[in-house]
Amino acid sequence: MDVHPAGESEESPSALARRLGLPFDDVFLLTRALTHRSYVNEHPDTLEDNERLEFLGDAVLDFVVGAWLYNHFPEMSEGELTRMRSALVCTEQLAEFARRLNLGPAMRLGRGEAQAGGRDRPVLLCATFEALIGALYLKTDIETVQRFIAPLLEQASDRVLLQPDLYDPKSRLQEWSQSRRLGIPSYVTVNVDGPDHERTFEVEVRIGAQVYGRGRGRSKQEAARNAAQRAIEVLERAGELP
Repeated sequence: MDVHPAGESEESPSALARRLGLPFDDVFLLTRALTHRSYVNEHPDTLEDNERLEFLGDAVLDFVVGAWLYNHFPEMSEGELTRMRSALVCTEQLAEFARRLNLGPAMRLGRGEAQAGGRDRPVLLCATFEALIGALYLKTDIETVQRFIAPLLEQASDRVLLQPDLYDPKSRLQEWSQSRRLGIPSYVTVNVDGPDHERTFEVEVRIGAQVYGRGRGRSKQEAARNAAQRAIEVLERAGELP
C-alpha cells in the first residue's frame, strides 16, 4: 500500500485503485464510495452518493477493529477493548487514516464543498474512508478488509496505548453510569446551524432526565463525544470519577 504524495488537486478512482493496490477492476463501486452528496447535487446524472456505503463501512469497521484488538491484546479486559475500539473508529482517527492514504484528492465533491476545504474536513475524510471500506467489503471479503486496514491499526494502536486520554469518553461515561445502575446515556441533538457544507451540531448527553454535558462539533458523533468529555470532566471535579 503506497501513500500518495500530497499536492495533487485531483486523482481518478482508477488511479487511486492502482496506487493503493485495491482490487477494483471495474471502478463503478469505488467511484460511488468517493462521491459526496454535494457532487450529486451539482451533477444530477450521478446515480448515488456514498452515504449507504458509509453506513456499511461503519459496521464492517466495528467488527474488523474489534476482532483485530481481540487477537492482538489477549490480556485486555472487555472495558479496555471497548475503549480502544472506540478510539480507533472515532471520526478523528478515521480521518487520519484517510489522510495517510491521501484520499482527499480522490474525493468527488461539489465545487462549493471543495472550495470550502472539504478535502481536508475530518467529517468528510472519515465518511469517505468508511465508504471505501464498505465498497472493499462488497467487492471482496472480510479477510481482504482485515489485511488492508491492519497496517493502519498497528501504528494507531501504539499511539492510543501511549495516550489513554484518547479513549472514547462515551464508553467511559457509559461504564460509569452502568456501574451505578443509572442506565445508558442518551445523546440528543439540540441545535444544528450553518450551511450544508459547514454544519455545526450541538448535542446534550442525558442520563435519565438529567443533563450531564453539552458539546459541539462538525458531526453528531463529534458533538456527542465532546458532550461526553464535558460530562466526564464534571464528574472528575465532583470526585465521582478517578
